[in-house]
Amino acid sequence: MAGDLGFVSLQIFEYNGSAVVAMVGKNCFAIASDRRLGVQLQTVATDFQRVFKIHDKLYIGLSGLATDAQTLYQRLVFRHKLYQLREERDMKPQAFASLVSALLYEKRFGPYFCQPVIAGLGDNDEPFICTMDCIGAKELAKDFVVSGTASESLYGACESMYKPSMEPEELFEMISQALQASVDRDCLSGWGGYVLLVTPTEVHERVIKGRMD
Repeated sequence: MAGDLGFVSLQIFEYNGSAVVAMVGKNCFAIASDRRLGVQLQTVATDFQRVFKIHDKLYIGLSGLATDAQTLYQRLVFRHKLYQLREERDMKPQAFASLVSALLYEKRFGPYFCQPVIAGLGDNDEPFICTMDCIGAKELAKDFVVSGTASESLYGACESMYKPSMEPEELFEMISQALQASVDRDCLSGWGGYVLLVTPTEVHERVIKGRMD
């Protein structure tokens, strides 16, 4: 019975399909996702949003079950607005990661079927990225983090392409190529990509075209 439950929860993570990746550059970061929303192998939408803004220098990507991702994002926005009212400042990425982790662990017996990817600029515009599982176990990294049904191929592409201290334009090119190469090897994600490039002074949003099948 326990084995059956494990299999069902794995299916839930793969139900809508997703691919999210965040990568660090020189005083900047990029976070990208695919745009497909599916019901298993049937495509429902081709402009689905998986990367959400918390504030100008902090973003979260939510892979997994789409309905849970939207619910979790709304709860996180609520918590962040309360923090802004109380502290009169924006939350730092490290503090926000702890908030997300605590929120997920609180629901560990009936979890949100999401795997968040958090990316932000902290003190002295130092990039911070991390990911976690559905019960809030954090995994910090200095180079890149991935989640979603395409995570295995994303790991391979990012491992081979990543270079430390990339300039913003090179970082954009690198994360775009890694995302495109990876979703082509996963039938549950794809249909182009959405890339956010964040530097200390500006934010660039770009939609990239990919295979439409």
